Amino acid sequence: MIVAFAQTKGGVGKTTLAVNLAVERVIRRRRDVLLVDADEQGTATDFACLRGERLGSTGFTLVQLTRGATVRTQLLTLKDKFDDIVIDAGGRDSGALRAALTLADIAIVPFQPRSFDVWTLDKVAALVGEAKVINPGLRAFAIINCADPQGHDNSAAAEALAENTEIAYLDSPVGRRKAFPNCNAIGLSVLEASQPDLKACRELERLADRLDTLPPFLSIDDGV
Repeated sequence: MIVAFAQTKGGVGKTTLAVNLAVERVIRRRRDVLLVDADEQGTATDFACLRGERLGSTGFTLVQLTRGATVRTQLLTLKDKFDDIVIDAGGRDSGALRAALTLADIAIVPFQPRSFDVWTLDKVAALVGEAKVINPGLRAFAIINCADPQGHDNSAAAEALAENTEIAYLDSPVGRRKAFPNCNAIGLSVLEASQPDLKACRELERLADRLDTLPPFLSIDDGV
């Protein structure tokens, strides 16, 4: 399975979700995972370096590919060598993001429950639509990340995301929890913390489980 975390807006927690999902695939599912850092900021690479220094081994393979042509050619070569590939695509409309969408089985598009974030949905949907010309099996799902503990913003964002016809809404929100940045800073997943945040762990596991149980080639009309 190839999963691309895609957005045209930075600061939505895309890299945090990507690295945590990559580790989850390794420690819960015993999968051979390739993590692709396709973001010019290189945050996923920094995470992997911290992880390697702390644990002696990341547990996954990391490649840094930020040029669109390179992303496509290299992944076409590598895709059959790994059980799962997780791509952290840059937080803008880039060649690397577009290339990732032409190869992914699933695109996860995270949004924070804020109007300015949700307004970017149409931009990402346009990219997904273009990618489907080359990759008709691509399934794209919007999720709420950094969800508020309470209040109307979460439900309002969910309603707005559910209205899009190109990207389905996946009801698997991830809360705004300190455990994620705290663990990122030392190269660990929230699943590996010495005193795990159980809510953060459950949310990550639920998202991962949902991805694994999606029917193949699910259409938007079928729902999630």
